[in-house]
Amino acid sequence: MTLRTSHVPRALFAAALGIAVLVGFAGHTFAQGAAGPIALGTPTPMADFKMTTTAGKEVTLAGLKGKKGTLVVFTCNTCPYAKGWEERIVAIGNKAADRGVGMIAINSNDPDRVPGDAMSAMQDRAKQRGIKFAYAADPAGDVARAFGASHTPEAFLFDGEGKLVYHGSIDDNVDDPRAVKQTYLANAVADLSSGKAQRMAETKAIGCGIKFRQKAAS
Repeated sequence: MTLRTSHVPRALFAAALGIAVLVGFAGHTFAQGAAGPIALGTPTPMADFKMTTTAGKEVTLAGLKGKKGTLVVFTCNTCPYAKGWEERIVAIGNKAADRGVGMIAINSNDPDRVPGDAMSAMQDRAKQRGIKFAYAADPAGDVARAFGASHTPEAFLFDGEGKLVYHGSIDDNVDDPRAVKQTYLANAVADLSSGKAQRMAETKAIGCGIKFRQKAAS
């Protein structure tokens, strides 16, 4: 994967890349008690869990499911990687319904730790970017923990039966859309909507660590 750094602070890039390597080799995640991302073929976790969107509505993953499936992207307002891929995520998400795929972006950062990821900021972001799909808050990180998600952004695509068919990154170049050679997520959605086998079912999600709310020690 090519990750150019002209718009990402060098120290942050190095730290995030180092963390990504650690995740890949040690199975570590940023969630307390999580055991890593769910495996391909796994049913949608917490499908009936209610989350509040920037539009003030309560939604569930089951309720947002499209005829062909559901796309879940864990992201946020503040991470340089999430910002770098944001326009591409919005473009994919805004077209998902036309492909029969339900779409939701979930912000699992603790707003007490990251004020820029509070609901008011999410609402501003949704308006600025013209987000037409659900952008929901998961402030306690319950949904992200259930998925084993650890990065922003990190994508999970489920088929019409609610089984995971793609997990991972958006594409292979966060910095320059014109230099992208592998459009992982767009390909995954296209393959799902057309009934084809996934060209690449899993890639490494690279980004900032989710800033989970710390659980009280028992």
